[in-house]
Amino acid sequence: MKGLYIGLIFLLTLASGLKAQEIDTVPINTNDLNLRLKRSPLPSRVGNIEYKPVQLTPVVIDAKVNYWNTRTSVGINLNQAAFSNNWTGGGVNSLALTGLINHRAEYSREGYSYVSEVILNYGKVRNKNQSEKKTVDRIFWDNKAAIQLSKNWYFFGSLSFESQFDEGYRFFDDGSGNEQRNLLSRFMSPGYLTESIGFEYKPSKYFSTRIGTGTARQTFVLDTSLVRINAAAGNSGFNNYGVPAGATFKNELAFQVVSNFDKEVAKNLNLKARYMVFIPYDQLDYTNHRLDVELRAKVNKFMNVTVTGVGLYDKNTTDKIQASQTLALGMVFVFPR
Repeated sequence: MKGLYIGLIFLLTLASGLKAQEIDTVPINTNDLNLRLKRSPLPSRVGNIEYKPVQLTPVVIDAKVNYWNTRTSVGINLNQAAFSNNWTGGGVNSLALTGLINHRAEYSREGYSYVSEVILNYGKVRNKNQSEKKTVDRIFWDNKAAIQLSKNWYFFGSLSFESQFDEGYRFFDDGSGNEQRNLLSRFMSPGYLTESIGFEYKPSKYFSTRIGTGTARQTFVLDTSLVRINAAAGNSGFNNYGVPAGATFKNELAFQVVSNFDKEVAKNLNLKARYMVFIPYDQLDYTNHRLDVELRAKVNKFMNVTVTGVGLYDKNTTDKIQASQTLALGMVFVFPR
């Protein structure tokens, strides 16, 4: 009996739990309940809203976007030294004058770019009781058009020209104390015209490298008498700049790499360098190298100190490395400022 009593209590408890669960899930009908929501305290406007359209007069700005960026610098360097007749320290009266014109024009728009740069540099020095001598003489004109392929790569085509203004001589002593000279070069003797197409890598504004897979260079020696003059003078190292004797023109197909660096490395100190390697396809042992370096320090608004250096290796001229270096203090005018 005791077990039966405990079982009945368990069944009653289970039944009451089920009943409570059913009551909790019964939905409540609120339709008959008189529930009133409290009115919103915010003000409300009833009716139509009237508005008038405002007439706006368009403003047309008469302005054009200039995609060109130009810069021209003109420099003049003057060096002079004078000594009295009784100056015991020794010295020679001298006067040196150098002029430089550098013009750069750049066009850039939507992945297309064009850059044209002209460098005209000429200088002479005159020492007492000596003939005038050139210190620098160069004509250089470079043109490049490019189409952007990716963030840092471009497809380019370029055309460059290089020659000199004046006659160039080799000076020597004839053994009796007299100064003699041999004519080596003049305008378009030699002259170089180079066409190139390929790819350009430009990761920043101050550095770029052109890889000219298809490059052609024409070498001009319009004065054919240079060979006869130098042969008569015994200048055996002269070979007419690679142009055959009697001819005025030579064409070469080659692989060319040109790297440019132009950056302000410190305050008022700019470093500019250009390296070119020219590898003829038919004469690999006649590879040409040229390195131009310019370090310019700005003294004030118009005065600069410039150190330049050129290294050149060209077997068509000589088997040895050629080098030149100049140091100048002069006036520089830049347009536009």
